[in-house]
Amino acid sequence: MIQPSNVFKDNLAQMPAIDGIERIDLVDGKGEVVASIENKPGKQGSLAVYHYLKQVFGTLDAKAAEHGLAVFAEHTADARNRPGAHPNVDRLLAIADGGEALHIDVIQAS
Repeated sequence: MIQPSNVFKDNLAQMPAIDGIERIDLVDGKGEVVASIENKPGKQGSLAVYHYLKQVFGTLDAKAAEHGLAVFAEHTADARNRPGAHPNVDRLLAIADGGEALHIDVIQAS
């Protein structure tokens, strides 16, 4: 597990590679996909963080969400000040605040 700094770019440099991943699906307790993060520009940082959280924690529960918020660094503060600006950070905030844990499915590119 990395020790997150307060700079997202530095934390991102410590994440495992996301080559070969098409997307990540976030699945609720009923088996419904509630969100997907695609491997495309503008989403790759979030994809890398969620992929890392899957590897370290296995599931997206409050403990994983808290760590993810630390990894997102300055984006977490911005998300708190501007709800909706960072939906993948908003999701972690909701889970850390007692929201339902989610299963992380990593979908490999074919």
